[in-house]
Amino acid sequence: MPGPSPTLPSMLPALLPALLRRARRHPALLGLLRPLIPMLRARIPALSGMEGLSYRRWIKLHDRRDAAARQAIAAQIAAMPQPPLISVAMPAWQTPPALLRAAIASLRGQLYPHWQLCVVDDASPSPAVMAVLAEAAAADPRIHVRRLEKNLGIAGATNVAIAMTTGRFVALMDHDDTLAEHALFEVARRIEADPDAALIYSDEDRIDTRGRRFDPVFKPDFDADLLLAQNFVSHLGVYRRSLLRRLGGMRAGFEGSQDHDLALRVAACVRPDQIHHIPAILYHWRQGRGASFSETAAARCLRASRAAVVSHLAETGQAGAIVQAAPAAPLWHRIVRPLPHPTPMVSVLIAAEGAPEPLRRSVDALLAETGWGPLEILLVTAGAPPAALAPLLAGLQGRARLRLLTLPGAWHPAAALNLAAEAAQGSFLLILQPGVTPVSQHWLREMVSQAARPEIGAVGARLLDAAGRLWHAGMLLGLGGVAGRGFQQADPRDTGHHGRLALVREVAAVSGACLMLRRAVFEDVGGFDARQLAARFHDVDLCLRIRETGCRILVTPFAELRHQAPPPEPAAPRDAAHMRRRWGRLLRRDPFHNANLALQPGRPGLADPPEPGFPPAASPLQDWTS
Repeated sequence: MPGPSPTLPSMLPALLPALLRRARRHPALLGLLRPLIPMLRARIPALSGMEGLSYRRWIKLHDRRDAAARQAIAAQIAAMPQPPLISVAMPAWQTPPALLRAAIASLRGQLYPHWQLCVVDDASPSPAVMAVLAEAAAADPRIHVRRLEKNLGIAGATNVAIAMTTGRFVALMDHDDTLAEHALFEVARRIEADPDAALIYSDEDRIDTRGRRFDPVFKPDFDADLLLAQNFVSHLGVYRRSLLRRLGGMRAGFEGSQDHDLALRVAACVRPDQIHHIPAILYHWRQGRGASFSETAAARCLRASRAAVVSHLAETGQAGAIVQAAPAAPLWHRIVRPLPHPTPMVSVLIAAEGAPEPLRRSVDALLAETGWGPLEILLVTAGAPPAALAPLLAGLQGRARLRLLTLPGAWHPAAALNLAAEAAQGSFLLILQPGVTPVSQHWLREMVSQAARPEIGAVGARLLDAAGRLWHAGMLLGLGGVAGRGFQQADPRDTGHHGRLALVREVAAVSGACLMLRRAVFEDVGGFDARQLAARFHDVDLCLRIRETGCRILVTPFAELRHQAPPPEPAAPRDAAHMRRRWGRLLRRDPFHNANLALQPGRPGLADPPEPGFPPAASPLQDWTS
């Protein structure tokens, strides 16, 4: 089924390597093209920091199965006590015969044999489609074919195909795409591991008409907010058949993004732990020559996707939310959330330490430029603050909406923030480091509107450094041994892998440099752990404890601030050791970081090899090393 609509920029990952290969014979042309690559990476989401040549090399190293791997898969299939039948539902219309044969051949070449294909010819004018299908059905009893006398459109034809299926799970597949040979094996293993699964999805890439793979999409584990912004479930999307029947399958009126509408409706009626992600490229989405509906009707697909999101928000009681094009990634969506009424008070909590100038900038910007009426600032200093801060603190005495507090005893930032939270009057708390100042006009409105949602535990912002490069866009568990800032030093125009930096998304944790949450959430988890985490990681620990309650952590690019003087990170080995003891395996498996992307600061490239601790649950060991 169609995913996010492609445009000319989305085809550049395939075009650029070909141009570079030709340019090697012409040094002058090569010199012209090379400087364009960094600019294209920054401006075009589809490039996602992965040149086609690098991806092809990665495929050879880490996405091939040798004879030993295939034998291991066969042994695992033979050991399954009740291997599930997986049905594949495929609508077809005017498919070029070669592409339709390739799609069917990728099914017949599956290492997992327990499948059926239910394909519906949606009244194609050309008899060639039925000729190919009849030939396939005669060659393989697992293939079931039906021709419609009247064209029902992609949603209607898919529903007819779903009605033909008999397996407990139904995989949705386009008529011109192909599956990796181990795709259905991976799905079967995931079903076997969790028979209660409702939806399973995988990573994907694109394939041109010559069979060359490009533009991989490495996805996070399930993220309800990201699903509102883009359809990352397709492809490969596999659904429990009984659930499809209960929901009535695809809905008419959303053609081109009917799979996005379906994924949203399924996600709304199942538990998050019933939605499983397989971090492996199992689906190859055909591009070129107008093969797919979403290529030939891109604008219609985009309108249908937006309509599906609007419908989902209305049906799930999220009144007042407005769906817009994401400013930096207009093929995807931004949801503008309503504010609580009346406007809540925000208490800004600052542990006042370091040089005076960054602190002064933060206070002046908050009081003069925020434009938020019910706001107070609580500055906490040590009992004997640094002499350099004394003149500034004296000048702040008596300013409206600002209170100075003193932390008794030894100075610990976490303890200082807990003290400020106890004294705060607001129902929303904003943790802010000295030196952080607003960039975007409505940053506080955005953060409050997200933090006000009952299922959201905390919200982080997009932070730039003094030079204007990215400093924070969510924490990555495991980076640096405990957690670190992802995408640090990225170009501010960089929209990230598949647009992720331009969209609201879920993360495991956000930085205490700018962190908002409801006061009730902070109190429910007991605030910061000032006893065990005196110097570092109290922000990450807070977020992990919030996630334990079932609430989610978001980072929004629509609240942008600048950190004028990020403080140096203290070594804090005791804090790091405590985090490893307390959170153990969680720090080795960030659910929102894909195994196939390197766990590193800055822009994540392809992992070589894929990160330890992240292999797909269903993969033989050789898959990721051979």
